[in-house]
Parts: sequence; structure tokens; C-alpha cells
Amino acid sequence: MPGRKTNAKAKTGSAGDAAAHLRAVDAYLAKAPLAARKMLEEIRAIVSANTPEETTEVFSYGMPGFRYKGPLLWYGAMKNHCGFYPGSPPMIEALAVELSAYKTTKGAIQFPYGKPVPAALVKKIVKLRAKENEAREARGNKRSAVGS
Repeated sequence: MPGRKTNAKAKTGSAGDAAAHLRAVDAYLAKAPLAARKMLEEIRAIVSANTPEETTEVFSYGMPGFRYKGPLLWYGAMKNHCGFYPGSPPMIEALAVELSAYKTTKGAIQFPYGKPVPAALVKKIVKLRAKENEAREARGNKRSAVGS
């Protein structure tokens, strides 16, 4: 994928691990049904374009995700929606008005298939999560809202 960040180290720290994560993400997307795949690829592109250079793609919790100064977010194909997991219940709560068109839980946002990806909202969430992780790191706290 053009623009994909592959120069940074993956979760376990080596370039080989980063390549393995990218292969796992690519395989996950390739197996997803077409409607899901299009939405997942769009989310992947939005996140990749709006994260700092040292952000890495990972495959954990059985789905694709991103790390930046700790876990950033995950996303995955579900039966009737794309699950988007920013790993920040306080942020989901703070964005309640903007998220009112979507089903949410404490840690997840559901984007239904057949509707456009809310690109501006995804971009906003990505930038907020990056700032949360930067602030956490500045405080010296190595754990994120969902762990590291």
C-alpha cells in the first residue's frame, strides 16, 4: 500500500516482525468480504495518512491495528459492520455527539457496511489518540488506555 509506514519497528522490535505484521494485515484484508474489505482499506489509508511517521501497523487481537507510542487503535470486519476500536473509552464518551449516528460501546464504534466511512471523524479520532499517547508518554506512563 503506498504511503504505508514500514520504517519503524513493530511491536517486538525488529524489521522482520514489522514485515510479518504487514503480511498478516494484508492477508486479513484479502480474506474479508468485498464490502468489508473496501471499508477496512479506506480506514487503513485514513489512519496511515494521519499518523506520525514512527507509527507502525500491527496484527494483534486477531485484527489489524496501529501502534504509536503504545497501542493506538484496531479495526476489523464484523458481520454487519466494521468495528473501530480506538482504545480510549473517555474519548468515545467525549465524542458522543459526533458519534451519535453510530452504535458505540465503551471501547468500540460500529461503522455499518453500505454507508460511507466518516473520513473526517476517523481522522479526528486518530489525531486525538496520537495526542493521548504522546501525553501519556510525556507523563512517563508506559501503558495506554488498553495496555501496552
